[in-house]
Amino acid sequence: MTRQVLAAGAALLLALAPCAVQAAGDPNFAVKTTGDLVALCDPNPDSALAGAAIGFCQGFAEGAVTVERVHDAVNKYMRPFCLPDPPPNRTDAMAAFIAWARAKPERLAMAPEDGLFGFLGEKYPCSNKH
Repeated sequence: MTRQVLAAGAALLLALAPCAVQAAGDPNFAVKTTGDLVALCDPNPDSALAGAAIGFCQGFAEGAVTVERVHDAVNKYMRPFCLPDPPPNRTDAMAAFIAWARAKPERLAMAPEDGLFGFLGEKYPCSNKH
C-alpha cells in the first residue's frame, strides 16, 4: 500500500507540475525516469532554463517528500525513509541524489519516484522499519 500511495501522490505532482510550468510560459519538463530527474537537477549552467530546471527538480523532490510525510501520518511503521532533525539542506541532498543515481547507470532508468525514494531509503533509513 505504501508504494501505491506514494506513486499516486507522485503521479498527481507530475500531472499538476507541467500545467504550472506551461502556464508560466516555460517548456514542459518531462520526468519519466530517474535519469530525467537527474538531468533537471544538474542542468547545463549555460542553459537559459537552468534555474527553472533546478526549481522543477527541487519542487518534484519536495513534493514527493511531502507525499511521504502525509502517508507517514497514517502509518508510522512502514516508512521508506526517515529524514533527520533538522532535515538536510535541499541543495546538498539533491547533489547527493545526483551522485547516487549516477554511481549505478541502471538507476537512471528507474521511475523518478523509485529513484528518489531508493536514494532516500539508503541515505536516511528508518530504525523502526518492519
